[in-house]
Amino acid sequence: MKKMLPWLVSLLLAITLIVIVGLYSWSTLFGDTKSNDPAKQAQDSVKDVVAKPMSADEIIKVTSELNDIATNIADTEYVVKLSLSFQFDSAAAKTEFDKIKDLQIKPLVNRSLWVLQPDQLSGTQGKDALCAELINSINPVLTKGKLTKVEITDFMMTQI
Repeated sequence: MKKMLPWLVSLLLAITLIVIVGLYSWSTLFGDTKSNDPAKQAQDSVKDVVAKPMSADEIIKVTSELNDIATNIADTEYVVKLSLSFQFDSAAAKTEFDKIKDLQIKPLVNRSLWVLQPDQLSGTQGKDALCAELINSINPVLTKGKLTKVEITDFMMTQI
């Protein structure tokens, strides 16, 4: 029995190492493939939401606005003033959003703007990235539905 003990320990150690390497390989090959791209993250966060044609009255029931946000951006010589329109998948999500928009949503919008440079906000691609970033940061705050669309309704950037 004493002669077999080192062999059993070696065999168990080898099997354990093989299992660990196998699990690590499996997780890197087939594991979570989250992207760092905000647009891709936004698409992933609303992939289960089914888009259906909506009438104007239905759009109004699930749309909320946040007007006249004015703040500096990363380059403190620039000030941005914008208004945003948020479209949700349900009226319950809109109601919840309206209750927390000044307390939780406005700071999230400001935080998203504070890290941007003027050249990042100059074109439509930068504004689209901002909208995607807002979807990604606002959806975890909501408990009764999902934010499906963010539109910039008014935008002005000026150098002071």
